[in-house]
Amino acid sequence: MGSTLDSHRTRELVQRFYADAWNRWDSSVLPSLLAPDFEFRGSLGDTVYGIHGWCTYRDKVRAASPDFHNEIVSLVVDGPEAAARLRYSGHHNGVLLGVPGTGVLFEYAGAAFFTARDGLLTSAWVLGDLDGLRRQLS
Repeated sequence: MGSTLDSHRTRELVQRFYADAWNRWDSSVLPSLLAPDFEFRGSLGDTVYGIHGWCTYRDKVRAASPDFHNEIVSLVVDGPEAAARLRYSGHHNGVLLGVPGTGVLFEYAGAAFFTARDGLLTSAWVLGDLDGLRRQLS
């Protein structure tokens, strides 16, 4: 079992990752959240590395859905590791999964698995219900 202190810090990192870096699109918080070599596998299936790589992924999502929102449905933390059940939503205004913008409001479920070290997130592996998302976009 991880320490309570580690669990508290990891919980805070994951919550801030979604609240600030995603939902507020605030890149200024990234040095206090993500390790320089952060590895991110997103719900759309792309894997990127580093803070710049993550920003590129996030901005691709933002171009397709400027109001994209992440909701943490549940979060389980054990020391430096965390698992989150998520709900994603937004309007489909640009190309997403190869589908041109339709304006439709979408919502799909996902899960994310995080690892932290030295007070920063070092990796995130995210799965999304892409079949459910595709059905809503077509």
